[in-house]
Amino acid sequence: MRDNMENPTTTPDSAFSLMFTTEHVGIITIDVPGEKVNTLKAEFAEQISSILHKAQQYPNLKGLVLISGKPDSFIAGADITMIAGCKTAAEASQLAVKGQTVMSQIASFPVPVVAAIHGACLGGGLELALACHARICSLDDKTQLGLPEVQLGLLPGSGGTQRLPRLIGAPKALELMLTGRSLRAKQALKLGLVDDAVPYSILLQTALERVAKGRKARPPLPWQARLAGGPLGKSLLFHFVRKQTRAKTHGNYPATEKILDVVKTGLDQGSGNGYQAEANAFGELVMTPESAALRGLFFASTALKKEKGADAEPLTVRRVGILGGGLMGGGIANVTATRAGLPVRIKDVNHEGIRHALKYSWDLLEKKVRSRRLTRNEQQRQMMLISGTTDYSGFAQVDLVVEAVFEDLALKQSMVAEIEKNAAPRTIFASNTSSLPIHQIAGLATRPEQVIGLHYFSPVDKMPLVEVIPHAGTSAQTISTTVALAKKQGKTAIVVGDSAGFFVNRVLAPYINEAARCLLAGEPIDHIDKALVHFGFPVGPVQLLDEVGIDVGTKISPILVEAFGQRFAAPAGFDAVLKDDRKGRKNGKGFYLYGQKGRSAKKKQVDPAIYRLLNVTPKAQQSETELAQRCVMLMLNEAVRCLDEKVIRSARDGDLGAVFGIGFPPFRGGPFRYIDTLGAANVVKTLQQLAQRYGEHFTPCEGLLRRAESHALFYPQGETKEIADVV
Repeated sequence: MRDNMENPTTTPDSAFSLMFTTEHVGIITIDVPGEKVNTLKAEFAEQISSILHKAQQYPNLKGLVLISGKPDSFIAGADITMIAGCKTAAEASQLAVKGQTVMSQIASFPVPVVAAIHGACLGGGLELALACHARICSLDDKTQLGLPEVQLGLLPGSGGTQRLPRLIGAPKALELMLTGRSLRAKQALKLGLVDDAVPYSILLQTALERVAKGRKARPPLPWQARLAGGPLGKSLLFHFVRKQTRAKTHGNYPATEKILDVVKTGLDQGSGNGYQAEANAFGELVMTPESAALRGLFFASTALKKEKGADAEPLTVRRVGILGGGLMGGGIANVTATRAGLPVRIKDVNHEGIRHALKYSWDLLEKKVRSRRLTRNEQQRQMMLISGTTDYSGFAQVDLVVEAVFEDLALKQSMVAEIEKNAAPRTIFASNTSSLPIHQIAGLATRPEQVIGLHYFSPVDKMPLVEVIPHAGTSAQTISTTVALAKKQGKTAIVVGDSAGFFVNRVLAPYINEAARCLLAGEPIDHIDKALVHFGFPVGPVQLLDEVGIDVGTKISPILVEAFGQRFAAPAGFDAVLKDDRKGRKNGKGFYLYGQKGRSAKKKQVDPAIYRLLNVTPKAQQSETELAQRCVMLMLNEAVRCLDEKVIRSARDGDLGAVFGIGFPPFRGGPFRYIDTLGAANVVKTLQQLAQRYGEHFTPCEGLLRRAESHALFYPQGETKEIADVV
């Protein structure tokens, strides 16, 4: 179709170009110069207005089609770096008004405007598509549509809160905006978000035909439908959605409340008032510390994606070997095959381990098939990437081996020797150890430069973080190759020092130990856990121990005590839990009850036998704030030690590790950003007060004392960040 064009119109350095077909349909191509993906910038408002004005001057114009000039992206969102320049809520609100004005120009264009969507259509990109009179998307897997602003502590600020409920109804619109989740093409079509979904090869043709045939825009939903059945339905809807949202956020995410308020305003008082409320709320949210912290994490993870981990080009990994078919081995095989798209060869001592690992992937893929996110053919194709063996057949072709056997040094050293004997000389050996020093695992290796740590977190398919742990002799190319594989697996990879516990487990251990001390002092388990959940963690420390495995947690503690002293010692008497064969969820016996049915299963209940076992009479004595403070302050103190000892390369890496590895509250930005928020002097004062009450393990470290005295920040004010990603 593009060969049949006339009168191309372009402007130097503009992201928008216009040309016309002989059937009098204008095609506006969006192609931001010098960028991999399209993002909306503030200066584009004038460019869009200009291109629309030129199009309107064309005689006999039947309509417009908006399409991307990028191969895999429609518009990935708005460039949020422009938010950083806003000093006041009013300035941020003006950005929203500017965006609303541009979208209004598109919506009020006198002839049909159709968005032809292929690739990411997110945030401001979807708001632009919503302003069009129709939307057609490709059926490609790369195509996804959503409004993820809430994940940055914001709301859609260019009319999205008003247009989406009128298009698909308030219940569905609220669910999309409050979760920030994205939709595939067929999901979007079923929801009514798009008018058609077609193969990419006929996307433009379909959009042009829709305009040429003069098909009118789908009218907004009747008011009864968008209000969930009328005034009563609307009242009940907002009551229950607000109640459910608060139960999940515990009031820690202001954006969710603003989204509910703004949508309700638009439905109650009309879109004019809705747009004004949207702009005002957007400005207010930009100024909140929660949004600043969430945007900081976004900037940090974006910058980390561009880093190789070491100053060397990574080797190409074409095949991966896995040693061990247990829970971790099966999870690592799954993300390698289904996300990285690489063939995986699993080696286990028996066929049962291989079957277990294969079933792990099959079950995960089966869920996707049942929810229609994956075809049966694609499931079979991905499963064919995973094979197993009880010997080393096939390992001569693997480029990297991930070892996921038991935490036993001699066993892991023997695994290194066997891989050096049975795999190619180039093969990298990556150990998924959670605590053993990498230099010891490499101690007997003939090629120690190719030995590295690669610490995954369970469950592997859900937890986003991996720690990449080189020892002193690991080559730069081994580091960069391992980081590159982790990225292919969809992981956030931080490079950490070869030190006991590495980073995540080292900062987690004092947090868990203090929760145990609180329990032994008589604080009820659910009271402790609720305190930390209300602080912002996804689960409390005691429940986390159940989920990870009580036996796993207790194995790490002696290693940390040997390396760093008694501040890592588990409280006396706590070993009674493990002696009672309580391993947590995995053996159905832990701090909480498992295997319940009916109503009682919906709400996790504490096993009362645990109190008798520990000789404790549970009674809440401390407030939730005090309990959270005791646990979190120790984590902050240890995080600063890790930075000063170069266990982590930067405060940024530490914040990402804590948020993605143990669920440190994202709206607080991570341990280091949280210290900056509180002030190092206040953290020191709090630790000193806790030390007086509960013991010397609360003594503030030298690094905190130094920063408190000099008023130093981990993130200096006004520091610049090179960002090319978006909302």
